Amino acid sequence: MMRELVELVKSDPRYKLEAYLFVFEALRYAQEVLRFGREAVSEPLPGVDDEQEEAQPRRHVTGQELCEAARRYALDQYGLMAKTVLNSWGIFSTSDIGEIVYNLIKIGCMRKTREDRREHFDNVYDFQTAFRDGFRLCLDDAE
Repeated sequence: MMRELVELVKSDPRYKLEAYLFVFEALRYAQEVLRFGREAVSEPLPGVDDEQEEAQPRRHVTGQELCEAARRYALDQYGLMAKTVLNSWGIFSTSDIGEIVYNLIKIGCMRKTREDRREHFDNVYDFQTAFRDGFRLCLDDAE
């Protein structure tokens, strides 16, 4: 898989390798920590036989759920620096998360259901609001 990701970064330099790895981690976070998703039948991955397919998890996360998981995971991992870190990897909006996901689908590293659409990732939330506006610094009144 790593070779395919490196080739993907070369063919689409908008996003750094870290952006793709972050989306994988956000998906794991959505499924395992936030318990997002539902049982679903997804389109088969290219080159995966039926026996391997059965071993794959069938828990599907929607585009909106993945965007929310990415927001929470980024805040959990990077705190006040979340937006800066994501921006340094080429992620400036939820639309970028959708582009990354659909690039991963194209190379067979992620899958989608028949209902999934690339536009489901558009304008899920505003990055400035989601990563900056909610923070308040509180100073101790002890002095």
